[in-house]
Amino acid sequence: MEYEKIKQLMDDMGNSKLTSISIDFPDGTKITMSKQDESVQVTKAEPEKQEKIKNEEEPKKSDEKEEAEGDIIKAPMVGTFYSKPSPTSDPYVEVGSIVKEGDTVCIVEAMKLMNEIETEFSGVVTQIFVEDGDTVEYGTPLFRIKK
Repeated sequence: MEYEKIKQLMDDMGNSKLTSISIDFPDGTKITMSKQDESVQVTKAEPEKQEKIKNEEEPKKSDEKEEAEGDIIKAPMVGTFYSKPSPTSDPYVEVGSIVKEGDTVCIVEAMKLMNEIETEFSGVVTQIFVEDGDTVEYGTPLFRIKK
């Protein structure tokens, strides 16, 4: 199957209400995709990751107003989050980085394809929600950008 057709299929899946799909093509190619609603929480994680998730879900009251400001860049697909183009490179952005609309902020690897994620917002990166190498679901918050 051609790259563009696979990419279009992933985009269509991301924009639809479907939660999973499995397709068997006559040439033997098989594609299976699934996504979860944002309200679904990870139930299987290492104890230290569960603690981290719990801490992130319960922001401190003094930070609530500050964290609520800004636009959120969300994962457009299921995959592995990479903050830099290669293991020896610097990250695309860090907290405090100034970004313009269209700047690449990370990579999400899906189905062995490296997808550069561009920001739709201009401003300053105030928060990074995931770490390099984390698995992300469709709609997972990645960055907060404050204008």
